[in-house]
Amino acid sequence: MPPPGVCLNIMEARQKQNGYGSFTNPDRFFNQDYQQLKQYCVVRGVRYIDDTFPPDRHSIGEGILSPSDLARVVWQRPAKIAPHPVFVLDGVSRFDFGQGILKNCWFLAAIGALTFQKDVLGQVVPLEQTFDEKYCGLFHFRFWRFGRWVDVIIDDKLPTINGRLIFVHSKHQNEFWPALMEKAYAKVCGSYVDMNAGTPAEAMMDFTGGVHMTIQLSDPPAQLWELMCRAGQSKSLMSCGTPQGETPDNTVSKTGLVQGHAYTITGLKQMMSQGKLVNLVRLWNPWGKGEWNGDWSDRSPLWQTVSAKDREMCLSVADDGEFWMTIGDFYKFYANLDICSQYPDFLDAHSSYRWKTSMYEGRWVAGTTAGGCAKNKDSFWTNPQYRVKIGGEYSGKDGEKNVLISLMQKSDKRNRHLVQNFHIGLSVFEVKEQYKAQRGKFPPSFFSSNAPAVQTLTFINAREVMEFVMLKPAEYLIVPCTFNPNESASFILTIFSKEETNGYENSGDHEPVPKLKEVTDAQDDENKKTFFRHHSDKYEEVDAEQLQRLLNERILQGDLKSGGFTIDACRSMVALMDTSITGKLNSEEFVRLWRKVVAYKDIFFLTDVSRTGTLSMSELRNAFEASGMRVKDDMLNLMALRYGASSGHMTLESFISLMLRLGCMYKIFQQLSDGKAMNLKESEWMYVSMYT
Repeated sequence: MPPPGVCLNIMEARQKQNGYGSFTNPDRFFNQDYQQLKQYCVVRGVRYIDDTFPPDRHSIGEGILSPSDLARVVWQRPAKIAPHPVFVLDGVSRFDFGQGILKNCWFLAAIGALTFQKDVLGQVVPLEQTFDEKYCGLFHFRFWRFGRWVDVIIDDKLPTINGRLIFVHSKHQNEFWPALMEKAYAKVCGSYVDMNAGTPAEAMMDFTGGVHMTIQLSDPPAQLWELMCRAGQSKSLMSCGTPQGETPDNTVSKTGLVQGHAYTITGLKQMMSQGKLVNLVRLWNPWGKGEWNGDWSDRSPLWQTVSAKDREMCLSVADDGEFWMTIGDFYKFYANLDICSQYPDFLDAHSSYRWKTSMYEGRWVAGTTAGGCAKNKDSFWTNPQYRVKIGGEYSGKDGEKNVLISLMQKSDKRNRHLVQNFHIGLSVFEVKEQYKAQRGKFPPSFFSSNAPAVQTLTFINAREVMEFVMLKPAEYLIVPCTFNPNESASFILTIFSKEETNGYENSGDHEPVPKLKEVTDAQDDENKKTFFRHHSDKYEEVDAEQLQRLLNERILQGDLKSGGFTIDACRSMVALMDTSITGKLNSEEFVRLWRKVVAYKDIFFLTDVSRTGTLSMSELRNAFEASGMRVKDDMLNLMALRYGASSGHMTLESFISLMLRLGCMYKIFQQLSDGKAMNLKESEWMYVSMYT
């Protein structure tokens, strides 16, 4: 059984600090170690079978094959499919492979772009793999997945019908790197069917793990040709897409272009034609056939207007899916351009700059930190907030930009087709002098009186959105959000900048949790002790059962609307307050508990402004403030999940239990730590955690 999610999150954060999940030290997908598994198979002389992505119908998925065809599928190793299987035959090329029955041209377009960048290709596809020495049916590939690199292991059993591969296949029957790479990515997605439909940018990001930029070609920036040329020289992957036609089908238009289809940009060339410079873009259709038939197509007479050298270098008359067109026709017939690169340096014309990257992970949780867009004036401020200082000098040059901000939704679903992408965006506010002393989350009044310096104008339900902007040196507040409130999702916020940025998540702002101020009254305490002696046992103690009756029937009678405290809740209270470890409370412990319960009850009703007898999650935040505590967003989200009801509200009983535990856990940390970290032996940890 895996450890709980909270433990996994802590482990992941620590591992990331130690470089785990980086490209040089990738995470092991499903905790599978390539070297260990390979050694095991080689020593024992067995062929590997992957039980986490087994060769069966579940790995194919539902809907792509009819039941009768699914029954005909045979999973075979390459040696059963081809006479002399090799991983790579005569180098890697975009012309190596063809699409199978899956609608994953987006993935193949991304692979086509990958074949041009040999360094990047070698990182994703370890090219030293073979079917020769130490072959055991085991292969691995590396992909970037939401902030971390993962090493993905597969067996080499591939689905066939009548001995032929049904998904991606190589043009040469003996070459298998494309089919095996597709299988590894299908494992990441959940199944082969989970690869149906997508955008090349998704796969290109998973191949590079760097910066992604989307450009709408209906309104291209003035220097786009120069940007594309810089990208082509900086190991970037580029793809584009045609507009969708009247139907969702991939219809071939009269220009020869396929509607609603992904293409790869495979070259850029400036040539002299008829005394003028012409900027040409080379594109490739991942179907491996079907080409543009307009100006500068394979058989266009315009090729006779360029030098013989340029013609020999660039022109290839073959129906291989690759063709040239002018940058003007590219703008006219394509809808969008995506550029993905390991490094953001291509963003700037000044090659001397090394752009900096900073990344933050967060989460929107319904009721606590999912406030929706700025139109939701009462809840927008509850979204995660990030304070960032932008350094450097402000040039003020028209069109110059110095910051690219990316917001990516992070899926928590195993299967890609179950992922629900919300409409997302972000706003950036300058923190002016009068607000620099603000600690913790900026309140609604800040947003009602300050206009954003940058904001997403159109929220889209994409995996990633971005803003490429000029920000003068100053301190800023970045607020990522979903369009609608109460939509729960994880996200990654990445800032690429010319100058170093210093930032942090703003909800707690490094504030300690102060002790709850308790007002003591000697006479009132004496009355409580008299009450206690009247209801305690002969040893003047109460156990959990007695405490349950006293709280529900006497102390909080009339205030509890949800059936009162359970016996488990009362056992927990006893354990938290029991200094002598007897499983019971004495007079002093009981009175101390009573004071806390009353104090938390008063805070509960003070902050229940809706008068529902429960706290909404936004009221819970106010309740913490009223008690003198400042809780960070990630902790607030956990408390909402652990103590809140499915309706998104918290009862008085749950609130009191939560506050008692929070105070006790903080006190334990103060007593057993050096103020920053805690060091416990196994027996000590078990002692504290199993009773308290």
